[in-house]
Amino acid sequence: MATPTPLVPLRYVRLPGHGPEDVIADPQGRILTGVADGRILRLDTLTGPGAPRVETLAETGGRPLGLELFPDGDLLVCDAERGLLRADLGTGTVRVLADEVAGERLCFASNAVAAPDGSVYVTVSSRRHPLDHWLADLVEDTRTGRLLRLAPGGRAFEVLLEGLRFANGLALSADAGFLVLAETRACRLTRYWLTGPKAGRREPFTEDLPGMPDNLWRSGPAGPVWVALAGPRVPALDVLERAAPAVRRAAGRAARHVPFRPTGSAAVVAVDDDGRIVHHLARRRSRFRMVTSVCATPGHLVLGSLWEPGVAVCAPPAAR
Repeated sequence: MATPTPLVPLRYVRLPGHGPEDVIADPQGRILTGVADGRILRLDTLTGPGAPRVETLAETGGRPLGLELFPDGDLLVCDAERGLLRADLGTGTVRVLADEVAGERLCFASNAVAAPDGSVYVTVSSRRHPLDHWLADLVEDTRTGRLLRLAPGGRAFEVLLEGLRFANGLALSADAGFLVLAETRACRLTRYWLTGPKAGRREPFTEDLPGMPDNLWRSGPAGPVWVALAGPRVPALDVLERAAPAVRRAAGRAARHVPFRPTGSAAVVAVDDDGRIVHHLARRRSRFRMVTSVCATPGHLVLGSLWEPGVAVCAPPAAR
């Protein structure tokens, strides 16, 4: 893999809330994010000389993670505690679209995308550990992640894939013919075909990433898929994945009691619809750590983090 180019920070914006896990841009270039106390925030004028304007648009009553805008302006929210939600950003009204799968409560919904046909696709990171114990799931490598589909107007999820290794970010291909899915524990992106002769099948998309992929974001069909790398690859985890399940379970239990501190690095990549990495930006000594999301707006990249109390504004990559 080619040497990464520098990830250049321009500004750090502290928020009135902690852990902006996902960041997305609306058509006006404003940033939407969810914080730990359940609020959905909108950030405007991030690159101006003064302090940005921060508005509270809605409150989920849980812990919002992945966000996705509907074409009508409503917000699709994966809430780790409440399930799949839809928020009217004009009124602040939040309603539950679905919160169970075959009688099992939907916990740790991570990311969602809305397809042109009205279907909503959702990832579940773990069926064994809640968000508060995400590290235990990575260490144990439970392989209980799922990909779900909610049909247009439906109330019940269809299970499309199981056995995923901490399923996380989702993005549609330019022609909406397939999904790109992040498997954080496996350090890879997986393709799930929606149309054509391979519909319903999965296959490798981008393997051996230089870190653990988290949220995915795409500005539109012309843009690449941006991938946040929440942390570097960990050789000890690569060794542990070959251990017996009982050994992994014991390691996972131990991880629940070990204080976590992220590495002092930050990195993102962008991939095209053939799975090729077209940008790799990294900073080895970063004040902004555990990058769980990235989105691109004209003139800059915006990074989110489950760990940090704010967002980072960075320079965009050079044109290629």
